[in-house]
Order: sequence, then structure tokens, then C-alpha cells
Amino acid sequence: MKTKITGSILLLLGISMIISCQSSSSHTEMITILQQLKKRNYSIANPFNQEAKIAYCDSALRVTPPGVNSHLLSSKASMLLKQGQEQKSVDIYEKLMQHIDFMSVDRMMPDIGIAYMRLGERSNCMLNHTGSSCIFPIKNDGVHRIQTGSRKAIDVYQAIMQVHPDDLESRWLLNIAYMTLGEYPQNVPKKWLLPNLNTDSAYKVKPFIDIASSLGLNINGRAGGVVIDDFNNDGYLDIITSGWDLSDPMHYFQNNKDGTFSDHTEQSGLKGITGGLNIQQTDYNNDGNTDLFVLRGAWLSKEFGNQPSSLLRNNGDGTFTDVTIPSGLLFYHPTQAATWADFNNDGWLDVFVGTESLNNMYGENQSKCALYINNHDGTFTNVAAAAHCDISAFVKGVTSADYDNDGWQDIFISTMDGKKYLLKNKGKTSKSVDFEDVTEKSGIDPNRERTFTTWFYDYNNDGWQDILVSDYQFSNSLGYYSAAEALGQAIPRAGNVFLYKNNHDGTFTDVTKEAGLDKVVYSMGGNFGDIDNDGYLDMYFGTGNPDFRSLVPNKFFKNMGGKTFADITSSSRTGNLQKGHGIAFADLRNNGRQDIFAEMGGAYIGDSYTSSLYLNPGVSNNNWISLKLEGVKANRAAIGSHIKLTFSENGVKRSVYKDVNSGGSFGSSPLQQEMGIGQAKSIDEIEIKWAGSRTIQRFKNVKPNQFLHVTEGSKAFKVNVLNKLTFINKKNAVMCMPMTAKTN
Repeated sequence: MKTKITGSILLLLGISMIISCQSSSSHTEMITILQQLKKRNYSIANPFNQEAKIAYCDSALRVTPPGVNSHLLSSKASMLLKQGQEQKSVDIYEKLMQHIDFMSVDRMMPDIGIAYMRLGERSNCMLNHTGSSCIFPIKNDGVHRIQTGSRKAIDVYQAIMQVHPDDLESRWLLNIAYMTLGEYPQNVPKKWLLPNLNTDSAYKVKPFIDIASSLGLNINGRAGGVVIDDFNNDGYLDIITSGWDLSDPMHYFQNNKDGTFSDHTEQSGLKGITGGLNIQQTDYNNDGNTDLFVLRGAWLSKEFGNQPSSLLRNNGDGTFTDVTIPSGLLFYHPTQAATWADFNNDGWLDVFVGTESLNNMYGENQSKCALYINNHDGTFTNVAAAAHCDISAFVKGVTSADYDNDGWQDIFISTMDGKKYLLKNKGKTSKSVDFEDVTEKSGIDPNRERTFTTWFYDYNNDGWQDILVSDYQFSNSLGYYSAAEALGQAIPRAGNVFLYKNNHDGTFTDVTKEAGLDKVVYSMGGNFGDIDNDGYLDMYFGTGNPDFRSLVPNKFFKNMGGKTFADITSSSRTGNLQKGHGIAFADLRNNGRQDIFAEMGGAYIGDSYTSSLYLNPGVSNNNWISLKLEGVKANRAAIGSHIKLTFSENGVKRSVYKDVNSGGSFGSSPLQQEMGIGQAKSIDEIEIKWAGSRTIQRFKNVKPNQFLHVTEGSKAFKVNVLNKLTFINKKNAVMCMPMTAKTN
């Protein structure tokens, strides 16, 4: 049987020839590869390339007789909307409505309604953006000044409801449209009102303020990742972002140490390194400089997702070099999920990559997860098959931690195939690694929903890593589920986050309902941090899916003493209705309070949106400590090391636990660990169990509210003295600086 050689395979063969023949650097080679793949992806077969589809549609319209082209025009209007040309889309829909029959109009109405909604968002939330734009519930300067789009959308959705009174998706969007005009709930027809959308839980916090635009951080982009960390080793946190399409640039914002940032993308060498639905930091070569790993190709069917990921070496001089090819990490499989850890305890970071095998969804493009072991010389070797972790699945999230406290890093995998995997590291030797699938034994396997965002963390401070994984099962737009929830209707477990409590014996218990997390979320990205320094980890989720009608808010949950979680989305003013992706918690102002950066935007150009930086207003006056760990026998970045803080608060002795990592999935917080200690005036003991080396280090009677640098084996820590920074919200003339606040 002869093998059919496709254009995609020929292209990849051509790329291989480029790699072998060119004498230029690996960095230049990667830029060439990305440019070639970008050209390949300009195709009507690419589900997210509307430009090619519009050009094809126009050519078809030129040869189609007038009067029989309504279907083509309707298709073009939909494509224009996805391309961000809302007014042209609306113009076509309005003309079509005058010439087609009632049944055709009825079918088209939902598309017309969302086109008007998007036109309103373009006129207000994009072109006249404020810190309150698209923040749910919409109020104050988030209310639309140019009201045409929302007014017409209301007319459309009311007409839909008259014919289809049970259409929950349209009912949700109708209520949102009224909200954009400042007329919710009073002007919403009572029979279609979704009550209490503007209320919050009993626990409220002070509102966060989005000042990304004032700092020049409001990137208008599509879905992508974010890493916040110190890339030039000056002690101050920088920000790097990515966008998923191969035409989307990366951005490197360097902290100027004075409350401002400068865009250093071009001088850093990142120009031309495009794409990346997710990015992570690492120190793969143990040189003390924070490197980057860019993950590409996720969600794309057929050959379009076969894109390389990139390993970017931090050269320590403000520049990055793509070393993917010489490192042995060049592969062509779609992914957005990876986790860096020292899986064989040799003091060097390895990487597990979860790829999106489409065999279960499209019947094509099979791939397997990879485990690249560090060879200590800048190269890696894939040992996944020998290590029994070469799983083939549509992987959407991976995370690693030592869940059973045996000294070896384990792996958890979240997939869209309806199956989760908990892989126990059997702990062989530094020269070999092996995993056992213990999912069924652990008690996790019975829940077979499609899942997305995931991470290990210790939510209840018992010293054992728990598992969070978000449900992503849906058959309607996400607005449908949000409306059903608002009406108190019984719906299947839809879009909540599953929380599995570690039972300390290798098993887990699903505590989602008792923790108060059985709510509609639909997380595409998320992370955790401690916004009030009480020592319990809170969670912020970026939400949505590619459907333009899935206009649902990002969600923010506060950890209530390790027992339950309170939804503080409304009072915190962080419930952005646009698509949410990369999330990072970080103390950007060196005041002990974690702010939240959210990389926003969807899959289509028309679903681009500006990123947000939500400043923590001072939710409490609790104390904190910031720890930057440097491994010697352990990996230099100390990833996987365990931190335990012991202290007395109001006469009660307690402990707070944290592993060194960048937090959740689809967004990376700093590797310096920012930990709260409540009202404690002193830390009785800091205990560090170093990853890989298993050595234990302790420091007694440490003063809080400091930035400490701890080197493995050193008897004393170093105190880093950093300036407290003041960010200014120029638009509202609000000084965003350290302040004192009472605990709610």
C-alpha cells in the first residue's frame, strides 16, 4: 500500500532540509520555521483562519447569481465577525433580513444578536476602554456610552424570546445587554429577568483596579500565556506574554524599578518568536537565569497544530536565544501543557509535555506525551515509553508534585477525552525513571468528564498536595449554563472545578460540593495565590470557549480557612466577560500584596481583547514573607522544594505549606514564593525540604514582611531590600500604592 505524501509532510521535510543546510543559528532557524508554518496555516481548511475563508467566500460570491447567495452572504457575515469587522458583518445581516423568509430570519437571529453585541463592545470596551469595561456586573464607567449596538441587540433578543421563551442563551445575553446600558435589573422585562446577577456572596472584598492601560501593559491580543518573574536578576518582577497564533508576537515588559515598565521585546531577541498558547519559566541549564518554554499548536485540527514548541535560553544579558533544535526538544505536536520538575532527583530540571492526540476526536494526528530527561549538557532525551508515561490523549493540562510525600515528583494529567491520569513516580535511580498509573487506586477515575485547567496545591494546609481540575463539558454555549444557574435550574455538573482532597494514604476524596465549588466556571486558565495573606490559597480563573456567545465572567474564589471557598467575583471587580487565559499572581509592587495579571482574548482576531492588571487594594493588614530559593544539590530554581512556615497567630500555633512552582496551568506566577502568615508577628520556623537532594534546612525566629534569598546549605539567608513601587492609574488619577486595610 503506497503512502500518500501530503503537502504538510512535504513542508516538514523542507523544514528539515532548512535545518540541516542552513549555517545560521538555531534562533534564526526557529524564526524561519515559524514563518513557513504561518504561510502553511493560511488556508480555508484552518478553522481559525477567517482571512482565507473570507477571500474564498468573496471569489464564490463573484460567480454566484444574485438572489441565490443568501447562504454565502450569511457565512461571510459570520466570518467578518470572527475577523473583527463587526460593522461590515452587521451591514450584511441587516440587508439579508429584508430579503429572506421568516424561517431563515429566525435561524439567523442569534447570529445577528451577537453581532450587535460585539459591535457595542468594539465601540466601547475596545475603542473607549476603561478599567471597568466588560467587568461583570457592568456598572459605573463600564456602562456603554455608545449604545447603538446594545440597543439593537436587545431588540433582537426580545424578538427571539417571544418565539423561543425557553432559549436560555438568548435570555442570558439579553440581561447582559441591559447591563451594558446601566438598565439591569430595572428595565429588563420581568418574564425574562435573570435575578441577582449583580449580587455577591456574603463575604466581600475591596474592589481591585485594572491599571494595565496606564502602565502600557494592555496588550490587545488573542488567547495566550503569561509569565511574571525576574528575568534580569535585579530583584524586580518582569512580565512576558504570548499569543496563540503564529502571527501573534511575544511581549517582554521589563520592570524599570520606578513603577513603570518598558517594552524590551525587540532588544531581547524575542521579535520573530511568535505564537504560544502557553509559556512557562524554567532554569534548564542551572545557570541562575530564568529561561522560557513556549508551547504551540493546541486546539488546531489536522496538520495545522503540528507546530514546534520553543526553549528560549536566557543569556543573562537581557537577551534570549532559541535553543530548541540543539537541545533535542524539536517536535511537531500540538500542545499547551507541560510541567518542569526534577523527576529523577539528579539536580536538573526535566520536562513532561502533554500533547493533543486527536485520535479520539478527529480520527487523525495521533501523538503521545513526552518525558524529556535533562542530560546536564544542554540537551534532553525523550524516555516516555520506557518510563510508561507515553500516554496518547487530548491533553489540556499537566501538573507535577510529590503527592504522597515519598521524595519523588508525580504527574497529574487532565484531558478532553474524559479520562484523567495520576502517574506515581516509582523512584528508581537518577539514571532511570518510571511511572505507574494509579488513577483508579486513587479514587479519581470515576469522574470521566472532559477537563481542562489543573494544578496541585495544599488548599487546607495539612502538608499534603491536593488536586484541582476544572470541568469543561458542554453541549450549549456557556451563557446557557450561566442562565440556568441564575434561575436555580437543575443542570448536570457543568463547568465547575473538581477539588480532590488528599487522604494521606495515596487516595483522594472529591470535596467539590462541600467546598462550595459546584458552580458554573468553565475555566480555560487559572492560578492561585493568597490575596489577603491569611495563609490560605485563593483562586482566579480565566473562562470561556471560542463561541462568541459564551460571554461569561472570569471567576474569583477566596479560600475560607481551608474548608470552603467564597465567590468574590463581583465585589473584587475582576469578573471580566471577555475570554480569559493566562493568569499570574505576583507582588509586583514589593508591598507584600499579590496583584493579578490576566492575559485576555479568544481564538479569533475578532475575539482579541486587552490584558488586565488587577491591583490588590489591600484586602487585609496581614503579614507575609517572600522566599527566593536557590538550589545547589537541588535544581538551581528549587522547583519542587517544600516550604513549611510555622508560627503562632492570636495564641494559636499553625503551619502554612507551599511547593516551589509557578502555580496553575495556562499562566505562570513567579518562582519566588509569596506566603501569608496572618496576624503573626514572627515566624517561629521556616523549614525547606529541597527537591531532589532531600536535604532539610531550617531557620528560626524570622521577622515577617521581608524578601529573603535562601541558598541550599547556607547557614544564613540574605535579605533583599527592594523599593516599594507606586503604580499610578493615570485615567482616574488614583494612586495605587501600599495602604492599610481592615480584615473583612
